[in-house]
Amino acid sequence: MKILEHYRPAGIREEAQKDLISVIVTAYNIAAYIERGVGSVCAQTYRNLEIIVVDDGSTDDTGVICDRLAAKDSRVQVIHKENGGPAEARNRGIAIAKGSYIGFVDGDDWIDPDMYEKMLGALQEQGADLAICRYRQVYKTHTEDASVDRAVLFQGQEALQYYVQETKEYAIQNAAWNKLYKKEILTGIAFPVGKWYEDIMFATMALARAECCIYLDTACYNYIIDREGSIMNTQINPRTFTDQIPAYYEKTAFLKGLGRQDLADIHDYFFYKRLLLFYDQMEKSGRADKETYLNKITKVIIENQEHYDAAFGCPAADPRDGRKMRLFLKSPKRYSRRIHIEEQLIIPLKVKVRKMLHIGR
Repeated sequence: MKILEHYRPAGIREEAQKDLISVIVTAYNIAAYIERGVGSVCAQTYRNLEIIVVDDGSTDDTGVICDRLAAKDSRVQVIHKENGGPAEARNRGIAIAKGSYIGFVDGDDWIDPDMYEKMLGALQEQGADLAICRYRQVYKTHTEDASVDRAVLFQGQEALQYYVQETKEYAIQNAAWNKLYKKEILTGIAFPVGKWYEDIMFATMALARAECCIYLDTACYNYIIDREGSIMNTQINPRTFTDQIPAYYEKTAFLKGLGRQDLADIHDYFFYKRLLLFYDQMEKSGRADKETYLNKITKVIIENQEHYDAAFGCPAADPRDGRKMRLFLKSPKRYSRRIHIEEQLIIPLKVKVRKMLHIGR
C-alpha cells in the first residue's frame, strides 16, 4: 500500500479521450430523480462515453424521461425491460457494453462532472485494474463528506483485505457505483439475478481479480441515503435471510477458495457481529412480527457457533464482541438487558466523563 498525498491525476484533453467508458445507469420508478442522474453522466468532462440506461419496468414516467434524454444526446441508449431488479438490469447493460472500462450509476444518485476523467486518469497513470472513489452521503437535511486530499495505491490483495476488514478509513465497500473497472476483470462475473444485496459477491470477486487498485480519497459520487422506496432503506426483512445472509456465506467460501482463511475469519467476525446488531435493532422495534424475526436471528446465531472461536479470535476482532456473543448464547434475554444497560447508563456516563476531562484540560 502506498499513500499518495495531494494526488491529482492529470486531466485528459478531449482529443486524447480515446478509451470508451460504458456507464450503466439503472432506473426503476424514479421519475423525480432520473433526469438529474443521467444528466450528470452526460455532463462529464470525459466525453467518450457510452451511456446505457436500463429502465427496469418502471410504472411511472421514468421510461418516458429516459427516452427524452436519449433524443437529446446520441451517447445515451435506453433499454426498456420487464421489472427484474437491479442485478438483472446491470447484467443487461454489461452484456451490450462496448467500452474498455465499465462504471455504474444508480439513477436516483448523481456524479460530479469530472468523476470519470479523474478515475480513468488515475487508473491509467498508476497502471491499475480498478479505480475507487469516496462518496458523499446525501440526506434530506444535510450532506456528509469525509473526503481527504490524497489517494491510496493498493497492490495484490491489499484492497480486498481492507474491504473485508470494513476499514472505515477507506470507503471501498460493496457498492458497484463508486468504482471504474477494466472490462477484463469483470469477465465471467455477473450480479445474482433476483437477489437483493447483489453487490456483495460482485465487489468481492472484482477486488480479488484486480492486481492493482487506485483509491481516490475524494468524493466524486453523490449517494442519496434516505429516499423513500429505496431498497437500501428497507430494514430487516425476509430478504435478509434469503439473500443477504446466504451472500455472506458465499463470501466466506470464496475467500477460503482463494486460500485466504485469514480473511474468511475476519469476514465471519463482522458477519456474526452484524447478526447481534440485527438482533439489537429488532429487539428495540415495535414491529408486529418482532418475535418471528428475533427467533430467526437466534437460529442463525446458534447454527454458526462452531465457527466463533476462529472468528472472534481473529486479529481484527474486539474482545468485547466475543464476550457479547458468549452471553447471547447463554441467554438472549440477559444479553438484551446488558445491551440496554450499556446504552442507557454506561455509554452516556463515559461520554459525560470524557467531556469533563476535556473541559478540565
